[in-house]
Amino acid sequence: MRFLLIFLVVLVLAWRWRTWRASEQQRRKPDTPPKVTDMVRCAQCGVHVPANEAVVGQKGQYCSTAHRLTMEP
Repeated sequence: MRFLLIFLVVLVLAWRWRTWRASEQQRRKPDTPPKVTDMVRCAQCGVHVPANEAVVGQKGQYCSTAHRLTMEP
């Protein structure tokens, strides 16, 4: 009976140590900052959109193909 009690105490201590260690590692992990992207202004409506999502036309950059077509023939 004594052996079983000691065994259970060791198991509980090992479990608590592992959970504490895992939480410490999560706290130390630095958060990655969001990626910064250039914003451009739509030549038609003035809305700012990410440069990689903008529609490029002869007279500038637009937020959508519809706005590009209204400004350019």
